[in-house]
Amino acid sequence: MLDLSSRDKAMLAGEFGSGAARAMRIVARTAEVMSAQTLIDITSAHIDGCLYHGQTSLDFVEFFVAAGAEVAVPTTLNVGSLDLIHPELYNGDASIQRDAQRLMDAHLALGCESSFTCAPYQLKNRPSIGQQIAWAESNAIVFANSVLGARTSRYGDFLDLAAAITGRAPYAGLHVAENRAAQIVFDVADLSHLPSRDIYFAALGLLIGKVAGAVVPAILGLPADTSEDELKALGAAAASSGAVALFHAVGITPEAPTLDSALQSKQPVMNVSVSLSDLDTIRSTLNTGRDGDEIVAVSLGTPHFSLSEFRRLAAVLDEYEGMPKADFYVNTSRFILWELEESGEAQAFADRGIQIVVDTCTYITPVMKKMTGLVMTNSGKWASYAPANIGVSVAYGSMNECVRSAFEGRVRFNG
Repeated sequence: MLDLSSRDKAMLAGEFGSGAARAMRIVARTAEVMSAQTLIDITSAHIDGCLYHGQTSLDFVEFFVAAGAEVAVPTTLNVGSLDLIHPELYNGDASIQRDAQRLMDAHLALGCESSFTCAPYQLKNRPSIGQQIAWAESNAIVFANSVLGARTSRYGDFLDLAAAITGRAPYAGLHVAENRAAQIVFDVADLSHLPSRDIYFAALGLLIGKVAGAVVPAILGLPADTSEDELKALGAAAASSGAVALFHAVGITPEAPTLDSALQSKQPVMNVSVSLSDLDTIRSTLNTGRDGDEIVAVSLGTPHFSLSEFRRLAAVLDEYEGMPKADFYVNTSRFILWELEESGEAQAFADRGIQIVVDTCTYITPVMKKMTGLVMTNSGKWASYAPANIGVSVAYGSMNECVRSAFEGRVRFNG
């Protein structure tokens, strides 16, 4: 039976307003479904529900605005359906644009931060190891749990906002230490000397997601110099092909100094050996483009590009003269954009024909000039979702291959 605090009960009774009462009903009922015995305080929330999916999402949020509710903890927002910094990019229905704007504005009225990014872990204030949080957005969840060592279950639309308004979450799932033990061990091939590691980390994530589903995996053998961006690509892909919300990279992520630590001294239920040929096979399953095929665009930054990724991109661009023959998009947060603007790098990218997209992502809303044809990406998540979401076909390659292909206007795999 769920044991509520006196404050929880006061919220349920409407003493903090009708908005808080509804939010607490949602949190409490979810806790009962999850067999949680209590609720816990959270230190932050990340809201996935500002992406417009129809009138229901708008009605839900605007109820809380009308009720005078506010979020009780620092709360960031995931991507919306619009790039509010570059509204001219939107090529969709005007009524959807209007309601998408209303939905984004409604979340701001509740006191949420105007982050509009799928990578809130790239902001200045991010949770630390052991902190209890309520985050939505699959790649943000897996990064927070795995790379930062914070604790969050998989929160989705409506529940994420209810947790933010109440400041409470069910003490269940990955909030509980014993539920964070790895059960499957993946022993991976040596990735340290590959020329295009980004594509292999994403492919590894896709393979892990397909095998593990929602089970916590441990990964043996990742290079000691594995970067946050590579872990980001791995986690995002694993959350796309499966339901992975936490992985342990042995010797790299904070809860896995050793394999025994990751397993919490238990025996794994499965051991999986991963070869480079396995990863090449995974890559081929998402690739409908062949070498030499014409492309209409390149899209990078799903999840949102970091500063270090932009600087890697700049170094690759320096190898080419002139302008790309295909449209070239990079998705990132407005905060990363502002840092690029302060340093003058944003203008340098614009001068090279790179369109930076913020607040949203090219695979979920009509911002690309050409919405049919073959688009190249180095993102396992983009490659997984874009065909169904926006109707394009995908060529899936490394960042280097994407840049070369953009300048030639055709798919070019380096082999």
